[in-house]
Amino acid sequence: MSQPAAVLPQRFNFARHLLELNTERAAKTAYIDDHGRMSYGELEQRVRRFAAGLLASGIRREERILVVMHDTNDLPVVFLGALFAGAVPVLVNTLLHAEDYAYMIEHSGAKAVFLSQPLLSCIKEALRKTDARPELVVSGSTLGEQGLFDMADLLAAEPLAMTACANTHADDFAFWLYSSGSTGRPKGTVHSHGNLFWTAELYAKPVLGIGSDDTVFSAAKLFFAYGLGNNLTFPLSVGATVILMAERPTPQAVFKRLVEYKPTIFYGVPTLYVAMLASEELPRKEDVALRICTSAGEALPREVGERFRKHFGCDILDGLGSTEMLHIFISNRAGSVRYGSSGQPVPGYDIELRDDRGQPVAPGEIGDLYIRGPSAALMYWCNREKTRSTFIGEWLKSGDKYTMDADGYYVYSGRSDDMLKVSGQYVSPIEIENVLIEHPSVLECAVVGKTDAEGLIKTAAYVVLVKGQSGSPQLVDDLKAFVKGKLAPHKYPRDIEFVPELPKTATGKIQRFKLRALQG
Repeated sequence: MSQPAAVLPQRFNFARHLLELNTERAAKTAYIDDHGRMSYGELEQRVRRFAAGLLASGIRREERILVVMHDTNDLPVVFLGALFAGAVPVLVNTLLHAEDYAYMIEHSGAKAVFLSQPLLSCIKEALRKTDARPELVVSGSTLGEQGLFDMADLLAAEPLAMTACANTHADDFAFWLYSSGSTGRPKGTVHSHGNLFWTAELYAKPVLGIGSDDTVFSAAKLFFAYGLGNNLTFPLSVGATVILMAERPTPQAVFKRLVEYKPTIFYGVPTLYVAMLASEELPRKEDVALRICTSAGEALPREVGERFRKHFGCDILDGLGSTEMLHIFISNRAGSVRYGSSGQPVPGYDIELRDDRGQPVAPGEIGDLYIRGPSAALMYWCNREKTRSTFIGEWLKSGDKYTMDADGYYVYSGRSDDMLKVSGQYVSPIEIENVLIEHPSVLECAVVGKTDAEGLIKTAAYVVLVKGQSGSPQLVDDLKAFVKGKLAPHKYPRDIEFVPELPKTATGKIQRFKLRALQG
């Protein structure tokens, strides 16, 4: 197994670790949100005050608190303050429905819910659907409403001394993130204090080259594993400045911050990059200060990466990560970017591609992706069956299908449940999508399997056209011919349907299972 160069002590609290790293940066700006700035000195004081207020409120070590908050300066305070006190923050998506929050409150056994004021009505509705009665603590005015606590009251506590920080072990439960596939209940993914340390040491510093001079901005929110690293773990590990944005990451909202704050590192997802490049408001290269960008969540189409680099003169480092591994473990790197691939293994992580019998596959063959590395989650909470099928000894089975080329670059073939078998051969929907998006009329697309009258699987494509284009039988024929000219004959989409938009998750991932459901 690859050996990490850094040394992690057994007794380790990640919040204390970050505060001690930045003691000499008290006056420097740590965060800029929609309402103002917070220096590193203010961050430390608020974290230690929050930890004291949390303990005074009756929350004990290892008890969970649900965090349903927009990306504002209060969120890093809540997350780090909970770690400092030894409590376990459970970060959850702010775009869910009341039924989802009711389940998560019950499943996590949260003693309190920390939430942004605009989400209060949804959380109240969630509580009407469960017998659980956690305390509600609101970031933003509570307007004196009975039964609610204001986060400002917790921050009025005398700060805990550094010596009063919870004496946690590197392997202690630190926080949860909920991971969910296309079906089934969300899974409570339990991570340790040490896992946060390793993602910064193995990926952020050597691959991104992040430093104290950087200003970073992430379209992915803090409640996602990708966003948590981008917006907190990585920048605070080196003393960088972070731009937070509470609103949805539309191209216009992203452009505003790229131009106004001049971040040097931007973290996005493929669907956002597509929308940015298609926008008439795309800034000029001279209006921004980007030195590097990243992409994750889905494979970045080659054509999108090349167009972005041509326009901005800066590469997008496409990579693969997961909630279970906390951040990216396969990545492209500056100076060796190969668009159309997820890159090469990040040093410190081992990668294997295996067949259905668990045996290694040959280069160029599709296999199930397995990962081994020090940032792997500890378990899924109260889900032994799924834990045992995912965390297999030292290895984690990702559920992704990949191929590896002769140079050691990994190319995404799709999720295991997205793979198609056409004419007895595995077909990757991603491969077909990457060809379709090269056509000048195509903005976005998704490919799924469709069963024909004889019960055989054929490929079907859903296509979003660029602005000003309209679908026609002639364009259908052109797209089929375009794919036939680049791929094996059995791979071209037999059916092509033009749609105004594709169904997506809150992270921008295309929900192919919804498109499959349309096939009947």
